[in-house]
Amino acid sequence: MKITHYEPGALSAAFGIDMSSVEGFGPGAGWGRVPAGGASDAHQHDETEVFVIVQGTGDLVVDGERTPAAPGTVAMFEPFETHVIENTGSDDLLFFDLYWRDPAHAARAAAADAADRRRFGARPVFVFSTPPTPNGDLHLGHLSGPYLGADAFVRFQRMNGVQAWHLTGSDDYQSYVAERARRDGREPAETAAHFSAEIAATLALMDIRPDQYTVTDADPSYPDGLRAFFTRLVDSGSVNPRSTPALFDAETGAYVYEVDVSGGCPGCSAPTSGNICEECGEPNVCADLTDPRTRRTGEPPRRADLARYCLPLHEFRDDLAAHHELGRVPVRLRELAHRVLSGARLDLPVTHPSGWGVNPAETGADGQVIWVWPEMSYGFLHGIEALGRGLGKDWKAAAPQQDWKIVHFFGYDNSFYHSLLYPVLYKLAFPGWEPDIDYHVNEFYLLEHQKFSTSRGHAVWGKDVLTADSVDAVRFFLARTRPEGRRTNFDPAAYESALADTLIGTWQRWLGDLGSRVDAWYDGQAPDAGVWTPEHTAFLARLGVRLAAVTQSLGQDGFSLNQAADELHGIVEDTVRFTAREYLLTGPAEKDRTRTALALELAAARLLARCSAPVMPRFAGRLAAALGLTGPEVWPATPELLPAGTKVSLSDAVFFRATDEKATSDD
Repeated sequence: MKITHYEPGALSAAFGIDMSSVEGFGPGAGWGRVPAGGASDAHQHDETEVFVIVQGTGDLVVDGERTPAAPGTVAMFEPFETHVIENTGSDDLLFFDLYWRDPAHAARAAAADAADRRRFGARPVFVFSTPPTPNGDLHLGHLSGPYLGADAFVRFQRMNGVQAWHLTGSDDYQSYVAERARRDGREPAETAAHFSAEIAATLALMDIRPDQYTVTDADPSYPDGLRAFFTRLVDSGSVNPRSTPALFDAETGAYVYEVDVSGGCPGCSAPTSGNICEECGEPNVCADLTDPRTRRTGEPPRRADLARYCLPLHEFRDDLAAHHELGRVPVRLRELAHRVLSGARLDLPVTHPSGWGVNPAETGADGQVIWVWPEMSYGFLHGIEALGRGLGKDWKAAAPQQDWKIVHFFGYDNSFYHSLLYPVLYKLAFPGWEPDIDYHVNEFYLLEHQKFSTSRGHAVWGKDVLTADSVDAVRFFLARTRPEGRRTNFDPAAYESALADTLIGTWQRWLGDLGSRVDAWYDGQAPDAGVWTPEHTAFLARLGVRLAAVTQSLGQDGFSLNQAADELHGIVEDTVRFTAREYLLTGPAEKDRTRTALALELAAARLLARCSAPVMPRFAGRLAAALGLTGPEVWPATPELLPAGTKVSLSDAVFFRATDEKATSDD
């Protein structure tokens, strides 16, 4: 018999609490202690783990859901569940811990499809694409990144029964809006309103229709809500007026920041504008730029101290590390956090002198506005409240709820704000809220191997290529080539080739040929399967493999539109190869095997209609209708044959048109 007793002296720090190790129990074992008011770090691992509570009271938090724990509670955590144990009582919470590895169990958990909704459950899921700056319309660089990503993500989650919404809007108070207005001889509000409407129209052409589109300068409740949020930051005691170095135009004395000044990044030395480096992602405070120059004259600015409200971000290293353990945080963002917070201090100004923006209610920063990037952290909560009003939900920006799941899609140049600044601001404004946020980041999409640029006009604009005929092809091509983990290049010739060779020459040709065979052999109706050969069963299994792969690529943890688009094309390629072999013999002696092959082709088309819906919604709907199906509304659990006798109208269906055909039909 093996007996263990709790020994406080054997404990040491682990996972944010005190743990000990006990040998000889077969599985790993040990004692754990959580002091009053304490909690373990959020973490997940491949072992199965069991807690046996022996003293005290607390909460077990698993993937954001809380369960009370008291003596006699036994809890088992599945592999990869994010879990926390919190002490809500006044005495130590003691538990005995058992853990072991089961490779098969862990593999099943890692491969669990999105229908299990391991991390979302019944929680409301708010999916944000970075609000675009209304200083110009959207180009393909914008569309390929946060907007297509968030749209496909939400469509997939909804097909799996998740309460998910896509939220964005226009980021009206950007300094870039004021600069565009100056160039155009307009007022900033006029420029913001004009391009906000243009952006919304371009998103609609892309079949992206957010559930909430907030126009910040047009929402009468927005300024006061923002001021109240900023007051919370000030009341935290961490955001105060501080006199720190700033830059001013040497001739006019005007304050310069962001678009008004450029120089060398203090982190990587690359050329950059003020406040953020697009190359390395690190922030700057303008005064630390090397060889700074003003946009207006190209001359060096004057340097002087200025009182602005500032946030000492360096004081929150540990809080950020704990936050990054809770949700999906790519290593690219963790590495950025390590670089940014490895220095001694980062006193970040969060107000700036400007005539465009929302003034704080506080004194001490006269003539200043709340910087638009900290502002955006409130804007997300404001968007949730606005969405809730339309849905009849009591969601309040001033009282974020613990069951909210937030998912952010953004470009790497916005990474600092989303994954470092905003979690700190939320902690200061709402100390009792632990925001559970997943981050999805894309790199730059290039045109002619240079960055797309609204200000320089180096772009392919959405409105120039998006029509009812082209939207599916554009979405597919952008999904397949968007910059995930690396910079990629948009090549117009490659797009035309993908349209002509892949979508028309392969997808549409196969579907048309399939329709012709159904018409000729079975009078336009789906046949029932007959005799199955080993090749038939192998092909059905192959469709199952493709379904699992595309499910994984659209799920919350492994989300990748590159992989999803490749898997969709893989369904078609697999079927074309299968078809090339199966109809070498089609005489009467083969009819029972032939109708099985044709039934399997229709199963592949049915699977393609369902699985393409998040990426290519119009194509998916048209293909489903041609197969006599409704939807697609529900994600498939398995490949299915088309019911025998279903009317099929594929032979004359046109899903994609060449560019010159579209031009002719539009005239």
